[in-house]
Amino acid sequence: MDYQFKDIEKKWQKFWADNQTFKAEDKTTKPKYYVLDMFPYPSGAGLHVGHPLGYIASDIFSRYKRLKGFNVLHPMGYDSFGLPAEQYAIQTGQHPAITTEANIATYRRQLDQIGFSFDWSREVRTSSPDYYKWTQWIFMQLFNSWYNKDADKAQSIAKLVEHFENNGSAGINAVCDDEVATFTADEWKAKSNQDQQAELLKYRLTYLRESTVNWCAALGTVLANDEVKDGFSERGGYPVEQKKMMQWSMRITAYADRLLKGLDTIDWPEPLKEMQRNWIGKSVGALVRFKLEAVTTLSPGEGRGEAYIEVFTTRADTIFGTTFLVIAPEHELVASLTSNAQKGDIEAYIAQAKKKSELERMADAKTVSGAFTGSYAINPVNGEKIQVWIADYVLAGYGTGAVMAVPSGDQRDYLFAKHYNLPIIQIIDQQKIDTEADPTKEGRYINSGFINGLTYKEATAAIIAKLEEIGAGKAKVNFRMRDAIFGRQRYWGEPVPVYFKDQLPYLISESELPLILPEVDKYLPTESGEPPLARATDWNYKASPKSSPMERTLQAGEANSLSPGEGQDEAFEYELSTMPGWAGSSWYWYRYMDAQNDQEFASKQAIEYWKDVDLYIGGSEHATGHLLYSRFWNKFLKDMGLVVEEEPFKKLINQGMIQGRSNFVYRLVDEDGRGTNTFVSAGLRKEYKTSDLHVDVNIVENDILNIDKFKKWRPEYADAEFILENGKYICGVEVEKMSKSKFNVVNPDDLIERYGADTLRMYEMFLGPLEQSKPWNTNGIEGVFKFLRKFWRLFHNDAWEFSVSGDEPTKAELKSLHKIIRKVEEDVERFSFNTSVSSFMIAVNELTDLKSNKKAILQDMVIILSPYAPHICEELWVLLGNQAGTLSYANYPKFNWAYLVEDEFAYPVSFNGKTKMNLSLSLSLELKDIEASVLANADVQKYLDGKTPKKVIVVKGRIVNIVL
Repeated sequence: MDYQFKDIEKKWQKFWADNQTFKAEDKTTKPKYYVLDMFPYPSGAGLHVGHPLGYIASDIFSRYKRLKGFNVLHPMGYDSFGLPAEQYAIQTGQHPAITTEANIATYRRQLDQIGFSFDWSREVRTSSPDYYKWTQWIFMQLFNSWYNKDADKAQSIAKLVEHFENNGSAGINAVCDDEVATFTADEWKAKSNQDQQAELLKYRLTYLRESTVNWCAALGTVLANDEVKDGFSERGGYPVEQKKMMQWSMRITAYADRLLKGLDTIDWPEPLKEMQRNWIGKSVGALVRFKLEAVTTLSPGEGRGEAYIEVFTTRADTIFGTTFLVIAPEHELVASLTSNAQKGDIEAYIAQAKKKSELERMADAKTVSGAFTGSYAINPVNGEKIQVWIADYVLAGYGTGAVMAVPSGDQRDYLFAKHYNLPIIQIIDQQKIDTEADPTKEGRYINSGFINGLTYKEATAAIIAKLEEIGAGKAKVNFRMRDAIFGRQRYWGEPVPVYFKDQLPYLISESELPLILPEVDKYLPTESGEPPLARATDWNYKASPKSSPMERTLQAGEANSLSPGEGQDEAFEYELSTMPGWAGSSWYWYRYMDAQNDQEFASKQAIEYWKDVDLYIGGSEHATGHLLYSRFWNKFLKDMGLVVEEEPFKKLINQGMIQGRSNFVYRLVDEDGRGTNTFVSAGLRKEYKTSDLHVDVNIVENDILNIDKFKKWRPEYADAEFILENGKYICGVEVEKMSKSKFNVVNPDDLIERYGADTLRMYEMFLGPLEQSKPWNTNGIEGVFKFLRKFWRLFHNDAWEFSVSGDEPTKAELKSLHKIIRKVEEDVERFSFNTSVSSFMIAVNELTDLKSNKKAILQDMVIILSPYAPHICEELWVLLGNQAGTLSYANYPKFNWAYLVEDEFAYPVSFNGKTKMNLSLSLSLELKDIEASVLANADVQKYLDGKTPKKVIVVKGRIVNIVL
């Protein structure tokens, strides 16, 4: 029978599912190998051909590793909390869970039909209560922890409380808020519970604080920087403004140095590691305090104590060149610094700055804008009075939200000074500042008081020493990265397991997890602007009688917040925000290790066995989001003794994007510029006035438009007319991002229906190197399909009957086999899947030419090809007499160099310089033996026709030429 791919693929997909063929073992003597894909958000559109690229690569590698004797964990799940389902719920009233469930069903069907070897017994969904119970639990551990700088790790908040009770705040070296109290042990004990909890909140690894956020009123939520573009939300295009809000945050900054150092220990793409290094942004410099002059907005007699602006600088040596200060528009001192005369300008500028995201403000280096506050500061090293401005190129969350502007050494400061006619002072004798700033460190200092004549290193040390001496500054290591905002004012997300008492947050009891997402009447904020969870009725916290006050103290850090008997009749409000989109994805690889465990997020035994992810495949767009937060949570869990590895993902590969290959039709335009219903073929369009329109690529083949399908595509084209080339309509072509609006989305379902999953798998790999972006082009898929049919043909005779020989293979057959054994092994180990596909084609062509049907050859070929084309190989494996389901755990064939050693050569034999035949002879023969063997050959004798050669020229290993 010919290659019936539809029947074969359905048969084996059912077999794998029924027999759980790819279920990983938790106890085995085999070495472990954990292969993970970044799990998808299940969108309503389902998969297009670009989505499975990384999944196919990881599946090939997983199947290959099983053949090499590894116990492979290759799971899949769904990152199923997300904005799209909620937006659909807002529009239709349908609960996001229903939408998500339907979308997951589509994804599962599509994933199954591509033939992935996932262990579906370990499937996770971040929106399932039995999963987000543990996301909430990890949040609680973070809330109940602080970062001890001396130990360089997170520790239980109970340890901090114990220190306060015994020693007060003395000796604590913690990552905490800037403004923490100092107190003795007795003073700590004398504090009320409320005061103690307020102080502890300044140390907790997850905490509430006022933050500047990207607020989108139309979506009713805070957006991440990468969700905002040009002042509008990426989803929906709604206006976004900068706004201060009380938000949950996580002290990822506590781990900044460890996150930076850890990059040197993992096998990740260097460009991605560099993105994280830049995002973390470690810099060594100094904190400098600039005292403020009296401000006109203060009432007579009103004082602020020692009022100052603190700046962080990496170039303390340039302080004598500071000619003005710039603070962020959101800086807490803006209001008090603004004079009456400048109030209008300042308010207008702040309103303008709110329309830009922080990313846009950092990226826009050309636009110069700012406003003078009307106030002045004093340079601490020379007493000079300098102006204080606000400008959007300074961010409130980076450093101190203020910079000392040195126009001679910084280009932004230089442009600002030129624009607003502010002083520019040369401070190094080698500086060239006629047309731009010069940040040089070469030369000696001038116009710089007591550091005149010093070098860069000498000047830096002298300035810092002076600042410390006069109490105006100190040396400081700073990081660009800021604490991560951990909250969304949305419905479809994990509820935060927190309630409020006296305006302070407390954790619910662990025994009450999961805190289930409540039902609401609408998925919109309330009329008063509260998040959607405020719409829930009878959804509040009541003290649990299951836990004692001491247990609540240890579990929730409540410090006996509820008096005996309190809480039985009193309800407390839950947190109304939900967790951000990255919460559930920051630990999910551990849940796969032990997905059914209802007592722990994963057992100690499972974590000690699987340890970490050996290979992680996903997009580089997650570099400063998911991949950074996952490393942060992993390090925290390690500090708590809950996991064994410092880094979660040993090796990471970023698959490239499959771009769309768009097709265009060219519509004739009349004299008034209006489109007609006549379309001209691409090669003729320059002869006419036309406009180009995207056309559905699914009605185009090899760039030739199917005119009948085009007429049916849209009603307005039913009567369309065409100007053709040689009877065909040729479409235009352009490579663009794959998107619905460009009609260039190719659904894998259609290709699988037409060619089969094995063809799709091999073709996606054939398109090019895994890490590179490449355009999708269906034009070449037919060749891969023909290859698989040709492979199938090797096992069948001319009547398509299965026919395999038990004869011993020839040297030529063994050579072809062992070439492909070695080639595929090398290619897979270096993730060069595209070159393997080409090699398979060469090998099958060679075996076809050799008319090979030897079982000893073909059975190994089935094993080698099975990671790429598993369905056809499973079928052939059974036809070869093997037990169904054993192919996945067969042994990868051993390569033997001996079969590649050339001991014969096919000599081209020429007569008077014209090649007539090839003659295979041993390479061990001497020249006279080669000549004798050639002349004795029967075919050579026919050409000689009784003549005696005048001369025989032999070049060993090259040619034989007979001169007559």
